[in-house]
Amino acid sequence: MKDEMNRQAFDKFLTSDDTLRVYKGPELLFASSEERLLALLQYIDGFAHDHRGVTIMDKVMGNAAALLAVKAGCREVCSPLGSQLAIETLDKYGVKYYLSHVVPHIMQANGKDMCPMEKLSINKTPDEFYAVMRATINKRATD
Repeated sequence: MKDEMNRQAFDKFLTSDDTLRVYKGPELLFASSEERLLALLQYIDGFAHDHRGVTIMDKVMGNAAALLAVKAGCREVCSPLGSQLAIETLDKYGVKYYLSHVVPHIMQANGKDMCPMEKLSINKTPDEFYAVMRATINKRATD
């Protein structure tokens, strides 16, 4: 982690009910307790166009979240859990990361199969994955 301020913010994040926090320097820009990728999508849709070079703290940093973090203009991510797939994406796009624990890929809650979003994100660019997520959400809203 880059500095003590980030470490303190990360420690507070870990003990909070938030699933996502976005910082620009010491300023908290966005916080959400929405499940899964919804918080990141809310941030991208409502705030990302005004902020670049942010730090994203997410409770789970799988490849899907990594792609959305890149789309959000992130320079650094911090998470207690990340996947090797996410590391490959973050490295590819030059995003720094601090992951407390790394697994090959994010699993479903039952632990028997890969998370569907992790599967869906494989071999996609940040823009492609964002478009797929938006289309999925829009389709559910009209069903």
